[in-house]
Amino acid sequence: MVLPVTKETKPQQEQQVISALNSHRVELVVMARYMQILSADFLAQIGCPVINIHHSFLPAFIGANPYRQAYERGVKIIGATAHYATQDLDEGPIIEQDVIRVGHRDTVDDLVRKGRDLEEIVLARAVRRHIEHRVLVYGKKTVVFD
Repeated sequence: MVLPVTKETKPQQEQQVISALNSHRVELVVMARYMQILSADFLAQIGCPVINIHHSFLPAFIGANPYRQAYERGVKIIGATAHYATQDLDEGPIIEQDVIRVGHRDTVDDLVRKGRDLEEIVLARAVRRHIEHRVLVYGKKTVVFD
């Protein structure tokens, strides 16, 4: 199911998503490359946690092309963070993180490839830990049991 969203149609799209999630009794929502802030109403109505994945450059390399920005800055590590989504952008409790070294021989495309591979691994670990009930949320933090 594809439910496109624009600034003007976001409230209607969120209601369509809520309806679809409720009709399928979804117990977990996983966001990847959604690039939208979820409204407080949406999060309150879906009745299940939402996990988000993104590069770990925030807040250093915000906006478009974070891997290019990291390359231009000469970073030595890149990373990925999976966290529970809240109404505050990228402020939710962190479930899983990891990093990988990069070097001066790496191109922007190398950083993108390595970063996206790492994002997949981190997201899979976070989802697994959640569905195995190994994550305890308290405030803005988590305890994750191995």
